[in-house]
Amino acid sequence: METSETVKEIRSRTGLNRKEFCQKFGIPLRTMEEWETGRRIPPEYIPRMLAYYTRSIDTDNARNEIKKSL
Repeated sequence: METSETVKEIRSRTGLNRKEFCQKFGIPLRTMEEWETGRRIPPEYIPRMLAYYTRSIDTDNARNEIKKSL
């Protein structure tokens, strides 16, 4: 999987749009757009860092979905 696809997948798993995601993680919106479209490549550590920090968001989203279904 290309880096641009990885970054986009990480963001989409959170359920946040680009603007919300960028605000939460302090990433300039234009930078995120360029990473996702492949016009720029983020430093190697960025996808790993985002994956690590979004795990808690994924867990929270899963808990909320379970609560809604009960």
